[in-house]
Amino acid sequence: MQQKLVLYIGDVSVYTDQERVDQFKNESVSLTQTIQNVKDIKKIFTEFTQTFSLPASKKNNKIFKHYYNYHISNGFDARKKVKASLELNDIPFKEGKIALTGVDLKKGVPHTYKVTFYGNTVDLKDILGDTQLATLEKLGDDYDTVYSYDSIVAGLGALNIANVIVPLISHTDRLFYDTSQSSEQNGNLWYGNTGLRPLAGVDYQQLKYALRLQTIIEAIEWQFPITFSDDFFTSSNTDWNNLFMWLHRKKGNVEAATPIDFKWTTITEIRQLSPPNGCSYPSGACIPNVTTNGISIDIHPISSSYVLNAVNVTLSPTQTTTDYSIRIIRNGNESDVVAQRVNVQGTTPLGNYYGDPLFPPNNLYTIQVSSASTITFGQDDVLWSIKFEDNTSAGQGQLGSHALGNRVMMVTNLDKEFNMAEQIPKMKIIDFLSGVFQMWNLTAYVKDDGEIVVQPLDDYYADGSADPINIDKYLDVNKSTVDIALPFKEVNFSYKGLGTFLAKQYEQLFNSGWGSLSYSADDYFDAPENKYSIEIPFEHMQYERLFNESTNGETTIQYGYFVDDNRESYYGSPLIFYGIRRTTGTSIAVRKVEGDVREVEAYWIPSNTKTLNASSSKRAIHFQPQLSEYKAFVNGSDANQFTDTLFETQYKTYIQEVFNPSVRLTKVTAYLPYKIFSSLKLNDLIQLGQNDYKINSMTTELTTGKTEFELLNIN
Repeated sequence: MQQKLVLYIGDVSVYTDQERVDQFKNESVSLTQTIQNVKDIKKIFTEFTQTFSLPASKKNNKIFKHYYNYHISNGFDARKKVKASLELNDIPFKEGKIALTGVDLKKGVPHTYKVTFYGNTVDLKDILGDTQLATLEKLGDDYDTVYSYDSIVAGLGALNIANVIVPLISHTDRLFYDTSQSSEQNGNLWYGNTGLRPLAGVDYQQLKYALRLQTIIEAIEWQFPITFSDDFFTSSNTDWNNLFMWLHRKKGNVEAATPIDFKWTTITEIRQLSPPNGCSYPSGACIPNVTTNGISIDIHPISSSYVLNAVNVTLSPTQTTTDYSIRIIRNGNESDVVAQRVNVQGTTPLGNYYGDPLFPPNNLYTIQVSSASTITFGQDDVLWSIKFEDNTSAGQGQLGSHALGNRVMMVTNLDKEFNMAEQIPKMKIIDFLSGVFQMWNLTAYVKDDGEIVVQPLDDYYADGSADPINIDKYLDVNKSTVDIALPFKEVNFSYKGLGTFLAKQYEQLFNSGWGSLSYSADDYFDAPENKYSIEIPFEHMQYERLFNESTNGETTIQYGYFVDDNRESYYGSPLIFYGIRRTTGTSIAVRKVEGDVREVEAYWIPSNTKTLNASSSKRAIHFQPQLSEYKAFVNGSDANQFTDTLFETQYKTYIQEVFNPSVRLTKVTAYLPYKIFSSLKLNDLIQLGQNDYKINSMTTELTTGKTEFELLNIN
């Protein structure tokens, strides 16, 4: 029976926005549907029609704004798909989008518009485009914070419900644990005898925040017209919800994008130096007055007879090769900068400033310092020299000076604004989602209410029809084919990022990527020689459990050493890991500056396994089983029991089915009535005779019901 097909362009939810398109009589329109195709495993498909034709009628010319005429301003933009819907027999059938692919002209006159209809799942790429994770405003609104010693220590011990944590991953320094009394090396996490070991612990600037992946999904939903189902993306799914992304935008220390994001440290405890009261004057009395409140200085000669001659400030930090910036502000106003020098090193004079213009009397002047790394000033390392000229008849032309310095040691405040947009790895949102989908072998389709249902592929097939749909009586018995199911000899699963030190070392030792898997049929399998690769766009690290280097005893510490095979700071791909919070066991030492060390008893360690004990969970984010880094060198451990890998739990059923030597890709044609093809779903089972099949793909001519199936037999 010929079906009546009608195409509308416009938003189906707004009736007045829809326009019915003129169509050629008896135009054949085919709809192809596939969720996951054995010929291209990593791609998630949706419905699309073959390109079909529309007449260049008066109405269609108006809808497409005479696209063939490029002289028209603000014409139809064929680079973008527009909302559309299909109707069969006056009943809504499919919603999606239309893409205009071109116009055919005959003798210079428009004759045919060529369009393609796409199902709604393709909206993800259309909506997100090339936008970056850094554009997700909700991440900034909810999680922008400061980067400081106190905040990093707090993040190390953050509660399990926290969406932002600090994992024990160092970006440059090697960490170790050694209870030797003489062990005074940077990176030793042993807290004992810190009074004798001023370099004890991990420098807090080696650590960075990490963000729960579920919060990224929620930020995408908040910013874009996208709603994912809670079949997989939900906090109750601990296999997913315990995964984090390390906020590592660049090599080395956390740095803000602009200098203004650095905190300025005010030099305090300013005092006058001797002789007497910091004043030296030829006439024996310091009549011009310089006072300090311990923070700022006030220059105020008691009369016009005494003229300010010069002001000089010199800074001599302990660190002679570290960049720092200095400035003097007036009356505590940070926008009123009197003098400034940027990115200097070692002993630095701020300058000799002569006369009153820069330092008029009766104002307070404060010196501030900023730096990306710690800068220390010992006692009197910040010196003010203020000179006056005596214009009285008794001391005409003679100079007197005041000297001031800092009374106690000062350390720069390294607190920075930690802006999510500046610190989250550079990655497109669509690439992040694609990586997650490939990692977990997720599939997606759009429900009538617009919600995007996201499920692992096995779950999607399990939700299909309970009873197979027999199509024997609709078959075209004149032609069918049976082909090999999978046109590959081998399928490779790996992560893009395998460049960190231990991962590279593993590859060199075992000639295999860390956590990677190559799956193939038996050696006698005579398939085409080409290989198929699924590469996840994330970093995959090998972590290290620490043992006491003095006693070889176990600790409860595991950390990530994020450097390359030359042990230099490394950028890599965005790092995904399980976060595990340690609340009992070995404490660690975290250092602010030399001699300022804090003991931390609760901290987050990174892991490739969901838990540390296989008895609790065997889940791992490897593709092939690997020894647990935490248990590998522990006698009697279950290090090799973390067998619920991504391949085992997400891919194995599907891949083994199509690699099974008895599985075939069967192609048949059936003429289905509207009641069947309009409701047929890709996870429904098809029955031919007594045999059941999964649908690999199906293409239906909507006006006739002619459907070409690619089917995989179930054994």
